[in-house]
Amino acid sequence: MKTTPTVVTLAMLLNCSSLAALAADVDIKDPWVRGTVSGQQATGAFMAITSKSGAVLVGAASPAAGSTEIHEMKMDGGVMKMRAIPRLELPAGKPVQLGPGGYHVMLIDLKQPLKKGDMVPLTLQVESRDKKVEAVDIKAEVRDLTASTPPASEHKH
Repeated sequence: MKTTPTVVTLAMLLNCSSLAALAADVDIKDPWVRGTVSGQQATGAFMAITSKSGAVLVGAASPAAGSTEIHEMKMDGGVMKMRAIPRLELPAGKPVQLGPGGYHVMLIDLKQPLKKGDMVPLTLQVESRDKKVEAVDIKAEVRDLTASTPPASEHKH
């Protein structure tokens, strides 16, 4: 069989469409990062993630930080503790909230202070049910240092 440029192009398009399918499978809403003060070396990134068919968040990266980790905060013996976790399950069709006091992406060794209104690029590594890990690029708005939840949606007519 002779390979023609059309066949190669078609194969490349099919490959790209499978990448887009995973990215389309994961819906990310309201990504934001808590602002920092001068000298602060870490902060959290928050969002709601929904996977249509079920996936796992296995990592994250950002040029704004030297390293990133997926963290959870939970009560342990009456004390709130934070720890890194290697994976965060994204059950099919169920939103998983990453927010203050719970799961979040920790940005560590910040390269500069993050001020309200800045945009922070984040790349989430998401593992599909077939164990393929794909990158999902997002931009998260920096909110005030004292922000604890996303701003309430305004109802407009």
